[in-house]
Amino acid sequence: MKQGFVYTGKNTAEISFPLGGIGTGSIGLAGNGRLIDWEIRNRPAKISLNGFSFFAVKAERDGETVMAKVLQGDKAPPYSGEGNGRFEGYGFGPRRGHMTGFPHYRSNEFRGEFPIAGLSFADDGDPLQVRLTAFNPYIPLNERDSSLPAAVLSYEVTNVSDAALDVALTGCLSNPFAKGSINKPFERGDVKGVRLSTASIPGDSPEFGELSLATDAPDWSRQTYWYRGEWFDNVTVFWKDFVRPGRFAERMYDEPRDLDPYRVVEKNYDTCSVCGHARLEPGQSATFRFVISWHFPWAENYWNPPAPGEAGEAKWRNYYAEWLHDSVDAAVYLFEHYERLYGDTQRFRKALFESTLPEAAIEAVSANLSTLKSPTVLRLTDGTLYGFEGCHTDEGSCEGSCTHVWNYETVTSFLFPELARSMRAADYRYNQFDNGKMAFRLMLPLGREKSDYHAAVDGQMGGIVRTYREWKISGDTEWLASLWPAVKKALAYAWQPSNEDGWDLDRDGVMEGAQHHTLDVEMYGPNAYLSGYYHAALLAAARMGQALGDEEAEQFLELYERGRDWIDRHAFNGEYFYQLLDLTDERYPVNEELGQIKYQIGEGCHIDQAVGQWQARLAGLGDVFDPDKVRRSLKSIYRYNFISMRDHANPNRVYALNDEKGLLICTWPKGGTPTVPVPYADECMTGFEYQAASHMIFEGLVEEGLSVVRAVRERFDGERRNPWNEFECGSHYARAMSSYAILLAMSGFEYDMTVGRIGFSPAAGAGEGAEPFRCFWSLATAWGTVECRTGFIAIDVLYGKIELKQLRSRLLTGTGVVWVSGHGENWSCPVADGTAQLGSGIALTEGDGLELTFSEGDTYEHNQRK
Repeated sequence: MKQGFVYTGKNTAEISFPLGGIGTGSIGLAGNGRLIDWEIRNRPAKISLNGFSFFAVKAERDGETVMAKVLQGDKAPPYSGEGNGRFEGYGFGPRRGHMTGFPHYRSNEFRGEFPIAGLSFADDGDPLQVRLTAFNPYIPLNERDSSLPAAVLSYEVTNVSDAALDVALTGCLSNPFAKGSINKPFERGDVKGVRLSTASIPGDSPEFGELSLATDAPDWSRQTYWYRGEWFDNVTVFWKDFVRPGRFAERMYDEPRDLDPYRVVEKNYDTCSVCGHARLEPGQSATFRFVISWHFPWAENYWNPPAPGEAGEAKWRNYYAEWLHDSVDAAVYLFEHYERLYGDTQRFRKALFESTLPEAAIEAVSANLSTLKSPTVLRLTDGTLYGFEGCHTDEGSCEGSCTHVWNYETVTSFLFPELARSMRAADYRYNQFDNGKMAFRLMLPLGREKSDYHAAVDGQMGGIVRTYREWKISGDTEWLASLWPAVKKALAYAWQPSNEDGWDLDRDGVMEGAQHHTLDVEMYGPNAYLSGYYHAALLAAARMGQALGDEEAEQFLELYERGRDWIDRHAFNGEYFYQLLDLTDERYPVNEELGQIKYQIGEGCHIDQAVGQWQARLAGLGDVFDPDKVRRSLKSIYRYNFISMRDHANPNRVYALNDEKGLLICTWPKGGTPTVPVPYADECMTGFEYQAASHMIFEGLVEEGLSVVRAVRERFDGERRNPWNEFECGSHYARAMSSYAILLAMSGFEYDMTVGRIGFSPAAGAGEGAEPFRCFWSLATAWGTVECRTGFIAIDVLYGKIELKQLRSRLLTGTGVVWVSGHGENWSCPVADGTAQLGSGIALTEGDGLELTFSEGDTYEHNQRK
């Protein structure tokens, strides 16, 4: 069952909640409490376990053990085994590392509110109830603390019996190395535990690394090594040691050991146990905090290493390795700053989940924030963010911070803007050719030869719009000036004679040549889809150029207006935008057998037909298409592309099936379906769906957009698919981070920090007589919450600081004054056209609030928040 953000029973089967930092990899917390998907070695590792790594609890009464259980619920079927592993693969039953053969809980409840997960364990008749809180710091604007290579697991144990109990809660962690394994205890202040490493791998090897299991429990014991034996001896002896009354007896071995790779499953890896102890009276509780941290300092290009003689080494140091010496450092840092790190993370979670957005919208936004904690992303040595498109089972999927995929990602710009700017800077530094052409994949190591494949229209033009967006979010014109020559050159490539694809050689503002795009083929001829990207880029460049005093800015504006006018008059069929195809144009590759150009859209209703306008909305550029036509096109997408899959023929990848609903990439409601249409036409991919859904909300089609969002999240319900892994070409697909745009659209959030302006115009739920609208917001230097209704807006800063000079909202109607309450004072400011002028500026820091009450007269009437 799934109720709200709580999952039970079958709806826990597919859950793997990522616990790790940005660019550090992660460990998956399964729906029943197991630790799975150990993706900590700078690459994906789906369906992986780390030996015997789990937690368990026991209770003793008067020297007798009355309860001992592994802290997990039942494992969901199937029970035939998994994969091709020797002696543990399919046909051998569940892997022993799942601990399904030991006493555990009949059931459990999983609460998923990313970035924090909560599990509760309680069986009838047990003397103990246990609640787990699991997280890794996720603090908007704090990139470093959000990039810690660790998982925090905090267990609260309550004695629900009528007698005093001695409670022990133990964590067990296996050494990840079969050769040269060394387990070494450590104590550093209040932090103690066991560090697991190897003596067989040199420290400068990409295979080198280590794990630590640490606690700050004041009363604790440990077993540095489990018994080394044959067959199943290690876990057999551990369980007997654990259920025996009393504490762990220490066990040490002086020498590392090498396991026979053929027999490693039977002997298993060296494992340690770290245990916290407490005596609990009836009704009393105790909390046991643990950190699993890791340190694999060297990343490498294992997927496409440089050829001999090519520039650059195939490996580089992880960002976290530049400031953390080892895994113990990470654990100690977390414990020393625990209250702040958990407090800031919890404050963010609360601000997001206590908004008045519909449940499915909160779920869609929050779930895809987790992609930054998955192996889809890396942080390079200097902190630059780098991303794959997604994750295959054991390697990245499609390298290179692919611009036409990452175009859709909206999380980093608002929550981690320094990371967004690092991607822009790396793109223009390493991906641009002398003539302005941009490679759309950034190759590692940085500085190696670029791919000379087609430039991607959407990626190249979208990068210009994103540069504008990062500038308006930060207000940093000096940063913009540093990139401007490259940005300008990237735009001008559209009409350069050296553009082998001939995008806009006649410089009329309309894309006409071979236009490579995110569906992995080329479109030919004019179309609103890619010309829309071009128009948004032209308008963004005009405004950036004007701010920098560039005389060419006016030419960009004129070109934008010509192109927009042409598309408006020629590429709309009354219901939606489409592609104009001219089979007589000798530049276009007509297939003689089919009499068509393969992989085109033509008269199709394409999910991304107005994506340029969506990008413009996100960047605050205004209208780049006729707003009425945009609205009609979105209505058509909803009408023609939003379907049940029951009777739909899909020869492509199956991301929705049976009675599930979704938005198709392209349909042909007016006929003319190509024999070989654009690839992926019959698929549902969540990143595209969120783009269209949020765009519907931006344009006032709120219920239509939310219907799409609900349909997507129903597909990721914990039973059918993992709620924290929206996949496309692989797991944790970057495009799905477009879901953050739902929050922006629902709140009507706008910003321009070059003039100190923010604004909120909720899409629904804040009108006259309605309950107040509440929502999270974030910009370059601060984040917090907003509450508003007609004539009233309250802004709270929960983190950072911000200086505001203007506030805009459709809720500030007419002309009058706004009474401002903040810093213990009340004063009035003029309002016109929905904009309140806040004088020379109001500085707000963490803990500050500001209330604005609109009045058409000059009498102060405090319309305080409810």
